[in-house]
Formats: sequence, structure tokens, C-alpha cells
Amino acid sequence: MVIRLKPDRVTQYRRLHADVWPGVLDAMRRNGWRNFDIFLKEPENLLFGTFEYHGNDFAAAARAIGADPETQRWLRETDPCQEPFATRRPGEWWAYMDNIFHMD
Repeated sequence: MVIRLKPDRVTQYRRLHADVWPGVLDAMRRNGWRNFDIFLKEPENLLFGTFEYHGNDFAAAARAIGADPETQRWLRETDPCQEPFATRRPGEWWAYMDNIFHMD
């Protein structure tokens, strides 16, 4: 998944992610998200995220994470730092990408 980071928010975003709130991490773990990474490409300020989902209903897991009060509070801090792509699919904030290659 990919999104832009607003240039004037890079420092704030880095600071937030240097110490992610335990409740946010717990909500993701409880709902099957593992090995979550976010990469920053400067100076373009592109954020690239990847994670593994371990479960059988991704949509329900995503809704559960989104309904978590601590995660909602976290998103009120991080969302204003981000600039979504106009070309993202309906319902997306981060634009999900098609996996066209994988090597084990």
C-alpha cells in the first residue's frame, strides 16, 4: 500500500512512528496483522507499507481495527500527515497495489 506524506509533516510522522502506541499495536495483532513495515522515500515523501494478514476475513479485521478507540485516536494524529492519491480505489485511504511478483 502507498500514500504521500505531506512535506511539512515528515518530522511529526517519524516521531509518532518511533513510539507507536501499544494499544494500536495490540488492535492490529488481535486482528491478525503481522510484520507491518512502513518505508519512507524522500524527497518524494512516499510512504510504502506492507504487512501480513493471518486470518480469514480481512474486511472484518480492518473494520475491527478501525473501530478500536485507541486506533481512532492514533489516526486523528497520523491521517492529517498523509495525502492520499486521487486515483485510489473507493473506500481506500492508503492506495493498495496489486502484487505482480513475489519470491520466497
